[in-house]
Amino acid sequence: MCGIVGYVGPRDAAPILIQGLRDLEYRGYDSAGIAVMPNTGDEIAIRKREGKIANLEAAVRGGVPLQGGTGIGHTRWATHGRPSDTNAHPHHSCGGDVVVIHNGIVENYAELKAELKAAGHTFASETDTETIAHLVEQQVTEGLTLSEALRHTTARLRGSHAILALNRKEPGVIAGARIGNAGGIVVGFGEGESFLASDLAAVIAHTRDVAFLRDGEFVTVTASGVDCFDQDGRTITPERRVVPLDPVSALKGQYRHFMLKEIMEQPVALSDTIGSLIVVDPPELQLMALGAAAARLKDTKRVVLLGMGTSLHAAMIGRRYFELFAGIPAEVDNASEFRYREPVLDAETLVVTVSQSGETVDVLEAMAIAREAGSAQVTICNVEGAQTTRVADGAVYTRAGMERGVASTKTLLTSIVALYCLALATGKARGHISPQDLAGRIRDLVILPEAVASVLADADVYEQMAPALARFNDFLFLGRGLAYPVAMEGALKLKEISYIHAEGYAAGEMKHGPIALIDREFPTVAIATRHALRSKMVSNIEQVQARGGEVLAIVTEGDTEIPGLVRYTVSIPDVPELLEPIVATVPLQCLSYQIALQRGCDVDQPRNLAKTVTVE
Repeated sequence: MCGIVGYVGPRDAAPILIQGLRDLEYRGYDSAGIAVMPNTGDEIAIRKREGKIANLEAAVRGGVPLQGGTGIGHTRWATHGRPSDTNAHPHHSCGGDVVVIHNGIVENYAELKAELKAAGHTFASETDTETIAHLVEQQVTEGLTLSEALRHTTARLRGSHAILALNRKEPGVIAGARIGNAGGIVVGFGEGESFLASDLAAVIAHTRDVAFLRDGEFVTVTASGVDCFDQDGRTITPERRVVPLDPVSALKGQYRHFMLKEIMEQPVALSDTIGSLIVVDPPELQLMALGAAAARLKDTKRVVLLGMGTSLHAAMIGRRYFELFAGIPAEVDNASEFRYREPVLDAETLVVTVSQSGETVDVLEAMAIAREAGSAQVTICNVEGAQTTRVADGAVYTRAGMERGVASTKTLLTSIVALYCLALATGKARGHISPQDLAGRIRDLVILPEAVASVLADADVYEQMAPALARFNDFLFLGRGLAYPVAMEGALKLKEISYIHAEGYAAGEMKHGPIALIDREFPTVAIATRHALRSKMVSNIEQVQARGGEVLAIVTEGDTEIPGLVRYTVSIPDVPELLEPIVATVPLQCLSYQIALQRGCDVDQPRNLAKTVTVE
């Protein structure tokens, strides 16, 4: 998954599709492809190549010319099947009449594939996406239109998806669907032509007149116009808007602030990052940028994780991953403190730095100390070629895309995923984790984008809470175990963008000082999910309420006890314990954003803060 584009109109589609893919290159990818439908209704021509778009361009130039005014294109991060020409999108059905591209993960693809094989379908690739093409083909052969077939097909898919499809027997038509929040679709309205893309960046060069599909909406696009439908086939009217010419407004798209845009992009950022680091079937890790560090993982006896601010909180969660998966001691330190003491490091110590930008001065100075000690170094970073990636022996890249809001959101979640995968790789290299456990841990990642998307689907709840909570000037955030760094991150986000004093504490520490502060003007946010030592957190909640304090609890769906104890609750999906911090962090981001709006704060550029700290 990654970027999708589509075009219908009088011009040749191929150059438009390739340029659209180039406009989406910032998201990263391992392969690319396009499909063009000839105006004659002949066979749909597909060109796809592993590697960069330049490889695809060479294939397009070197083969039979792709002539036609209807086409779709895709850049992919592999999740099912290794990067290859065959596994690249687009994918076609057995007969070749139906062609699809797809962002998302078909969580139930194995059972669908088995069903299709039993019905006589043959598969050319290892991907989950190919099952969509076969399912659509089944419906089309039964007499449904492409749009109808796509609606019937998506009803059988688990997960969040953005899909574009062609049918050779319906020339000049592209059908699209958006299911869930792990992938968007922008519709561009032109003069006698229409455009589709996963991001505004691939449309804005052609038209400023756009609409953004919402969850559960479908679109049929022709050169003469656009029709939108709901899941039941009822016609709906898309909310069209004219994108402003100024580049900042254009980049924000449909969102008021970059921070909100980046919060809402988190399912896609997770999908792209997960897809770049693992293969689901067969379950394997693919940490392609580890470089020289890969060979040293097996000899690692100790891990030191370094970061600052939000990255430090990610490192705290990563410590638990290394201890569990690799069975070695792990410690976390603030990079600015680490550099001014005399840390004990050696060649058997792995130093892992976390830095969104890769340019943070304290992290770089800490890395210089690790290099002098001969320690192996791996950096978690969102920017290829950044300074930390040049100093380290290897890197694990997050694929969050550009983050413009000063307060980090999607880079935190993707950094945690990167640490999870690096810890698994270390455990595998050391022989500490069994192949069965490794496979299960990899598969656990698949549900994350949809879990986060489901939290974001209930975004209105934060807007409703914010007016009552914005009046307070102090907050306490409590968490236990892996929820403790989540509490610290929640407090940091609130203070960063709303200027409210907030403290994140390990809940067991509450009686050792913070409890003295609690009164009616000092509310508490308690992360009391199923895996966060919930029974202990119930006791903390009761102690806060006994002193007149308001409580907002983050709970697991289905919890009926805690909502009856507190004034405010937010529910998150039940996910595997080690991945719960990723999902539990999202409500705290949304809450901080809405409170900051209520207080009239500059969300994207909080006072006194910079995105990257490059001076001490």
